[in-house]
Amino acid sequence: MRIVHYVNQFFGGVGGEEAAGSPLEERAGAVGPGLLFEQMMGEGAEIVTTLICGDNHAVEHQDEVVASVVDKVKKARAELFVAGPCFEAGRYGMAAGAICAAVQSELGIPVVTGMSEENPGTDLYRESLYIIDSGRQTAEMRGVMVKMADLSKKMMNNEKIGSPSEEGYLIRGLIRDEFVEQTAGRRLVDMLLAKVKGEPFESEMVSTFFEPIFMSVAVKDISNAKVMVITDGGLVPKGNPDNIEGMAATRWGTYNLEGLDDLKSEDYEISHGGYDPKFVQEDPHRLVPLDALRELEKEGAIGELHNEFISTSGLGNPLSNTRRMGKEMVEKVKEEGVDAVILTST
Repeated sequence: MRIVHYVNQFFGGVGGEEAAGSPLEERAGAVGPGLLFEQMMGEGAEIVTTLICGDNHAVEHQDEVVASVVDKVKKARAELFVAGPCFEAGRYGMAAGAICAAVQSELGIPVVTGMSEENPGTDLYRESLYIIDSGRQTAEMRGVMVKMADLSKKMMNNEKIGSPSEEGYLIRGLIRDEFVEQTAGRRLVDMLLAKVKGEPFESEMVSTFFEPIFMSVAVKDISNAKVMVITDGGLVPKGNPDNIEGMAATRWGTYNLEGLDDLKSEDYEISHGGYDPKFVQEDPHRLVPLDALRELEKEGAIGELHNEFISTSGLGNPLSNTRRMGKEMVEKVKEEGVDAVILTST
């Protein structure tokens, strides 16, 4: 069995975050976690090629990287493609998911990857791919690789793939017909009775869980408050210095307002693919109302406008990724001593 394995710069031994911009490279044989996977697959299975790419490079040049990987997998005459596991690394997961989906679609060979439930790649690709639940801890690498190998063998042998709980992959959100002994009504009544009696039962419908968000305490005196603007409309300085993606953004940027009374259209651009940006490009104040806030500041209606605004793109962003970025922004807001935030969107 000829296998191609994709890993990021960290698991490929290139380096940490400082090497995240490393371009795609190809190495013969197994590297890093691939050595363990090859062992789990058993006799006759060989990782003929390992493809390594920095997380930033993979996300920022996704179309180019995906096309190159598909070409290399084809030339390697691979019978199985494996990516990761990615654990909670968001950029890694998004790149691995995009590559797996392309290899599966264009080459028609089995693909397997691994991610945590909170990885943004999971929400983007769970319907089209089998994604083994890696959890958050890289210390669980061996157990994750066992599950990835077991699932790979079943796929290669065209065996029936069991349920997520049986095989260890994340729920895909697909509904399938199945013959069972009891009708839906009977099963529903049994579950209800078990719930009333406090007995264990397993629901057939997995409900979406949203982390509870509590209302903040009101600002007592807005005339003495420091106010900050955060937008998910993708307004960034020309050149997009933080390389914020226009869809499913994995990062956000902080941009200077100190000494400015207005935003010049020629100094900004939009990194967001979900709306017509021409009106904001004509006048950036439609998204970041610096002009109006400066007037309020002069009038004493607000105490102070913070000298930076935060921006990202909210288009097609998985909830898990949005939560992560939101928590990061909160830390920034706290550090700057901001009392109130104005959120603007498209």
